Amino acid sequence: MTLLLPLATACVWLGMVVAISIEAPLKFRAPGITRALGLGIGQLVFRALNRAEIVLALVTAVAFAFGDRPVAATVLLVALVVTLAVQVFAIRPKLEARAEQIIAGSEPPRSRAHLGYIALEGLKVAMLVAFAVTAAP
Repeated sequence: MTLLLPLATACVWLGMVVAISIEAPLKFRAPGITRALGLGIGQLVFRALNRAEIVLALVTAVAFAFGDRPVAATVLLVALVVTLAVQVFAIRPKLEARAEQIIAGSEPPRSRAHLGYIALEGLKVAMLVAFAVTAAP
């Protein structure tokens, strides 16, 4: 069976991650957007993105399971799912808690969680590109 469906879902996933990664810092430069408002918007956007990513990861994995599975693509897909899980279940809750404090008017100490999330986003983009190249028929 062909790998066109997992390839297509991975490319949609890649497009969403890249688009939101471009949007995220830009919203803070828009006229009238305060830090608290930008963080509130960011929370909504990243929750939606992560939900869509989970669906795309599941569809990609299920479709991939029924096709010819190159070893490299299999390893990349597993690494993508693990990366997404770390972002969603380990890092994003820390970011959301910090954002809530800022939205409420306090200034929590600096956190490296944001840098970790950004690094994993970059890694995820690279892995999605590599997956697409590896899985392409």
